[in-house]
Amino acid sequence: MEGSLYICATPIGNLQDITPRVIETLGTVDLIAAEDTRNSIRLLSHFGIHTPMTSYHEYNKVEKAQKLIRQMQEGKKIALITDAGTPAISDPGEVLVRMCHENHVPVTSLPGASACITALTLSGLSTRRFSFEGFLPSEKKERRAVLKELEEESRTMVLYEAPHHLVKTLKELREVLGDRKITLCRELTKRFETVMPTTLAEALAYYEKEEPRGEYVLVLEGKSFQALRREEIAAWEEMTVREHMACYEARGMDAKSAMKQVAKDRGVGKREIYACLHIKEDDENDGE
Repeated sequence: MEGSLYICATPIGNLQDITPRVIETLGTVDLIAAEDTRNSIRLLSHFGIHTPMTSYHEYNKVEKAQKLIRQMQEGKKIALITDAGTPAISDPGEVLVRMCHENHVPVTSLPGASACITALTLSGLSTRRFSFEGFLPSEKKERRAVLKELEEESRTMVLYEAPHHLVKTLKELREVLGDRKITLCRELTKRFETVMPTTLAEALAYYEKEEPRGEYVLVLEGKSFQALRREEIAAWEEMTVREHMACYEARGMDAKSAMKQVAKDRGVGKREIYACLHIKEDDENDGE
């Protein structure tokens, strides 16, 4: 017998968002590994599912994964669920999935609700390119490093935040990124679903007066290519032509290609670059 793991997405709010395939699977597997069995029992009871459960969460994810792997190697079929949404996304389930692959245990995913994707589609911001950051690190040094990386991120960013940390996070984002467009989403798919397209400055001003309630998904505008371009131009203006050219040569460009790129960056002809470098164009052509 061959056991396997089923990654089962559960509703993030509205119970009708669960798929028939997930309901069938949860009712037929041998065991359900749940983030919080007390929370999941309500979901299972609603759909008349009586499959045995075991806890699988952040604080037992490695030790418990080893036990679950052994059970699957013995032929058991196990479903993995989280409190809400898709397991293994910013979730200890990723450890179990990785260990299944390392131990050649089959894994399949039953897609469904995800707060990240739901908020992104509601945001009104660009969805062509995006990065998912989950919760920012709590450790100060690591948090500063991640925020510094986000400062240059040109893709739309999706973050999670708890209500009691929201104001602090908005302040940090405003300080590091400047004022950007942001959409704050809460109570997704529920009766009082709220989608708030605004700016970081306006959001901060609002939540300094109003108490945040519920879990938040923050969808944040990436740095515009125009802003990136302006910063590049400012950096080039502080360089000599030779220093500018050296930047491209350090990336592996040959001298001729680097000269062409420098000329393009600076919006001048190649002859002007040759002149700055005291190179005659005929000499450069002779080297081809």
